[in-house]
Amino acid sequence: MTSQRPVAIVATAATPVHSAYAGPEAGLVMSCVNDLLAATGLTREELAFTIAGSCDYLGGTPFSFVMNLDGVGAWPPVYESHVEMDGAWALFEAWLRLQVGDVDTALVIGSGKSSSGDQRRVFALQTDPYTMAPLGLDPVSLAGIQARALLDAGLATEADFAATAARSGAGSLDALLAAPYVSDPLRAHDVAVPGDGAAALVLVAGDRVRELTDTPVWITGMDHRIESRLPGLRDLTDSPSTRAAAAGAGADSGPLDLAELMVVHTPEETILRNALGLKAETAVNPSGGPLAGHPVMATGLARVVEVARRIAAGEAGRGLAHASSGPCLQQNLVAVLEGDR
Repeated sequence: MTSQRPVAIVATAATPVHSAYAGPEAGLVMSCVNDLLAATGLTREELAFTIAGSCDYLGGTPFSFVMNLDGVGAWPPVYESHVEMDGAWALFEAWLRLQVGDVDTALVIGSGKSSSGDQRRVFALQTDPYTMAPLGLDPVSLAGIQARALLDAGLATEADFAATAARSGAGSLDALLAAPYVSDPLRAHDVAVPGDGAAALVLVAGDRVRELTDTPVWITGMDHRIESRLPGLRDLTDSPSTRAAAAGAGADSGPLDLAELMVVHTPEETILRNALGLKAETAVNPSGGPLAGHPVMATGLARVVEVARRIAAGEAGRGLAHASSGPCLQQNLVAVLEGDR
């Protein structure tokens, strides 16, 4: 849907992506919250709504999202919510809440400590328990099937996959194409390496926006669409849910200077570029994208943070942020961000 009430991002924060963070996940959250409070001058009492996206079983700790509140501050009590999803979906709920209009400020957090377990085994348990999980179909194996579908359809080549990885800083094309397969036709550089980290932002509506920043970044539209959980029922070379989400968010109502896409397997960039109809003048993943840093459960929100940061810095006027969840791009969320016109 497109915005009915102006809502802006007034501050963003993100931790480095750690291969194995030594402290608790709440420490990652607290780092972002302290940075946001310092940047805005807001007190905890002024953040009327707090929402986080994380995954309890990622770290093997029941109700870890409750313990993460230690990083926010449990006092004073405010409206609080949680989604068992990437932080981008927490942003969607917060944006809708501010559209309703009963609160004017919201703190949005995405965090994850994936180093506690084997992510290929953990996320295999999210697949269909009767037809897929017994086969051990993990995300990398499914991405290999999706990559093979693209190659067989003549819609991409292994050199295209390597080119995406090279743009993220993985190395030269020749060296990448000489690497061995890890999930044929995917090589190690085609798969984002999971890490620990957090991202967060402050959303504000109404007159307070101008009190808190001179460079607000407006979220003019957001949408989220879902496809079948069974990859066999889908055309894996396309992403109609991404196309529908982009249309719902109003992405085609103006030119896009940049797009940050949640590409955790290189073939996904080809699919997303085609579904979004991105033009040559749109810079795709100038940050390197998730292939350069994949803080699981914060990777999608980090795409929003990256677009907002570049717009606030004057490097872009209008951008698109994308997040995905589920096997082979099953769920897709699109947000359209703009600076002052």
